Amino acid sequence: MRNEQEMLDLILNAARRDDRIRAVYMNGSRTNSNAPRDLFQDYDVVYVVTETASFIQDEGWVSVFGDLLIIQEPDKNDRLIGIDRDFDRSYAYLMLFTDGIRIDLHIETKESMLVGYVSDKLTRPLLDKDNCLPLIPAPADKDYWVKEPTEAHFMSCCNEFWWCLQNVAKGIWRDELPYAKQMFEQPVRAALDEMVSWWIGTKHDFRISTGKMGKYFKRYLPESHWNQYKATYSDGSYEHMWNAIFVACELFRTLANDVAAYGGFTYHVQEDVNMTNYLKQVRSLPADAKGIW
Repeated sequence: MRNEQEMLDLILNAARRDDRIRAVYMNGSRTNSNAPRDLFQDYDVVYVVTETASFIQDEGWVSVFGDLLIIQEPDKNDRLIGIDRDFDRSYAYLMLFTDGIRIDLHIETKESMLVGYVSDKLTRPLLDKDNCLPLIPAPADKDYWVKEPTEAHFMSCCNEFWWCLQNVAKGIWRDELPYAKQMFEQPVRAALDEMVSWWIGTKHDFRISTGKMGKYFKRYLPESHWNQYKATYSDGSYEHMWNAIFVACELFRTLANDVAAYGGFTYHVQEDVNMTNYLKQVRSLPADAKGIW
């Protein structure tokens, strides 16, 4: 597997040899000093080009980076299903190579670059033939820090968590596994993860990132909370799903009370009590029940 210096040399030498490429910059986890390093980190690279058409027409030009295992061209895929994309401004290649290296490469015109270059604080310039890249500060992950909630946001999250659990319970009782699983893993999980992120934020003065999709939860949660969080994932067994639901309720309740105390918010205990009793009742219902209570 090629190391980082080999890949950066390859990426930059390809740009130096090609007059169509006028600048190169990188963003993503490799520019973030707080992100852990491992062999799966991809290279998020942007080539600022004079035009995009010749690159798109020559589908083989990306072979300069190595032997492809698989490639995705999301802009092309979007067009195929009727979503409009302006190929003249930018185009993306997501590439996985046979040695395990992944490059997410975007080509974009200078006009496109000027719109987005300064907006991502994890941007690092690598090459600038024409001094066209705006001056920016050193990369920092501030844009990805957990945002401290307002009381309204906190209340909305709590209500969403408890409200959507009744849909999960309904799906289990009806033996509608896909519905029940997706209701739990989408709106309920989203609310739980938001509360987890806020709780972690309170421990770090909201100067921390929990990573995309909570990938750093394990790093920042105490072992007891992390073990609870893991237990919220279940298989297709309804009994296991119910167990996961009540663990999620316990964890959410604990974290929400802490976040409420930090922010001076009110946690609606009665909403929690009412829904917990409801869930226990639905769990005990026989399949031929004619009423809930």
